[in-house]
Amino acid sequence: MPAHPSLKAFNFEAWIEQNQHLLQPPVGNKMLHTDTGMIVMVVGGPNGRVDFHDDPVEEWFFQYRGNMVLKIAESGKIYDVPIREGEVFFLPPHTRHAPQRPEPGSIGIVVESPRMFGMKEAFEWYCFDCEALVHRVEAALTSAAGIVSQLPGFYDDFHADEAARKCPNCGAMHPGKGAPPEGWVTT
Repeated sequence: MPAHPSLKAFNFEAWIEQNQHLLQPPVGNKMLHTDTGMIVMVVGGPNGRVDFHDDPVEEWFFQYRGNMVLKIAESGKIYDVPIREGEVFFLPPHTRHAPQRPEPGSIGIVVESPRMFGMKEAFEWYCFDCEALVHRVEAALTSAAGIVSQLPGFYDDFHADEAARKCPNCGAMHPGKGAPPEGWVTT
């Protein structure tokens, strides 16, 4: 039988080689497929976030190379979900999470459903001292471009607003951006 004229598999290792420069800071990720109804991203390390994402859709993680830890904020506590090389993890919608990939050269795949217009996503910052919610910002999907263009503004606004960064529970000041505190991430 002849091979299909347009549907073809490709070598993932070769794809990584060609896109390695995008899988490290400051970019850190690249869409694996751009012609599908799914969001399929390849994410490289090292990277760390000080915000938590409240995603209205499920996320599926596959840690292809190296290890990562998914920080989960739930019921006033922050938990670690280690995802080791070769492991997969399914994250339910609206689970507050902060992916941490401290290992240089680590590679993961994240698959998400597309967002529908009007769906709300949020970003939250939690106190590193007492784990209380410090600040939350929401955005509704209003265009096909998504909320990606709005993200820098969210981060810059939070970092610039000392009142928003002050923990309402213990008074500690959240750094706003940059790397998580030393020792906060262990794989």
